[in-house]
Amino acid sequence: MGYERLTIPLGADPDGQGDVEAVLVRHSPDEAPTATHAVLYVHGFTDYFFQKHLAEHLAGRGYRFFALDLRKCGRALQPGQTAHYVSELALYDAELNRALRVIREQTGLPVLIMAHSTGGLITSLWLNRLNRNGGVRAQGITGLMLNSPWFDLQGPAYYRSVGTAILHGLGRVRAMTKIPLPEFSTYGDSLHHTVSGEWDYDLDWKPLTGFPVHAGWLRAIRRGHARLHQGLDIGVPALILRSKVTKFMRKYGPAADISDVVLDVRQIQRWSGCLGTRTNIVPIEGARHDVFLSAERPREEALAELDSWLEWLANSPEAGA
Repeated sequence: MGYERLTIPLGADPDGQGDVEAVLVRHSPDEAPTATHAVLYVHGFTDYFFQKHLAEHLAGRGYRFFALDLRKCGRALQPGQTAHYVSELALYDAELNRALRVIREQTGLPVLIMAHSTGGLITSLWLNRLNRNGGVRAQGITGLMLNSPWFDLQGPAYYRSVGTAILHGLGRVRAMTKIPLPEFSTYGDSLHHTVSGEWDYDLDWKPLTGFPVHAGWLRAIRRGHARLHQGLDIGVPALILRSKVTKFMRKYGPAADISDVVLDVRQIQRWSGCLGTRTNIVPIEGARHDVFLSAERPREEALAELDSWLEWLANSPEAGA
């Protein structure tokens, strides 16, 4: 109850998997303070919007909340399509631009962009393009809040050197080749209520072991990383929340509940300055990869940090839309 969805048709898939669409979810609470801002939330890889507690938290603080399930993800995934597959991250501009236009038309309010993991890379590159082509402030965007953004390829150094060079060639000529990665369910086990977590979500849209990774998609990610590392100018202040530590684990254990088992938080720290404007990076002790899906204490700390930054943003001349 209290949630509505709008399907956004996007036409033929440039990657040849039929027609694609995105789905915009709107939170419409029965009672909420008069809205002063709107939020557009974008999920990560092997993910979709289900974090209702985040929507309700923001609604209670005067934010109209919208979330976008990107093409081939979550509610937008169609039979016969490869989950999350795109050959170029800029393809997502179509649904991001459409969603932003819908939000502005429906609310007339300034918009905060929020994104998690891969969504953090996607939205940062999108804002950089928007800012280059007329400015994000002209679009009514006031800030960017990132939750453990994926800003580099984790793992041994050769993944980022010779491994990436090989990937670029493979991704061009055999885009749908599956990358032979081990299937770990560590993160999923820490989250889902049927295993060791507290969260209930659709395992068809967010499987415990994650979706397969294809060469063409990972090539697009690495090209996005390279562009980020050259330096962006997103045009608005940014808040980045992350776990304090990383612990890569083959099997679930208690440490999975208090650390990022997906990304290397040192890479998040290193590359966040490439967003090109005022950036506030806050490590959260005991947080998971999705800091808003952490245990209660770090989750509340993350929400408090978000609230504090939103208050600053609302009163900062830097964020005037």
